[in-house]
Amino acid sequence: MSKKNHSINFEETLAELEALVEKMEAGELSLEQSLQHFERGIALAGTCREALARAEQKVRILLEKEGKAALEPFNTAD
Repeated sequence: MSKKNHSINFEETLAELEALVEKMEAGELSLEQSLQHFERGIALAGTCREALARAEQKVRILLEKEGKAALEPFNTAD
């Protein structure tokens, strides 16, 4: 799979997850529909998490090849 497909898949997966959350937050789904959406959302979140982990690993490898400093945790307070 090409690099572009990885990015598109991540974006599409995240968009689907966001749409599911919006539907669930609207409160108009039956219990069964909510459970189905929740189950799908868990799977989508896992897919996104895996894609982000792959991207982070790739960044780490590239930084190591270039002899750059290690990654630091992201701090949103700054």
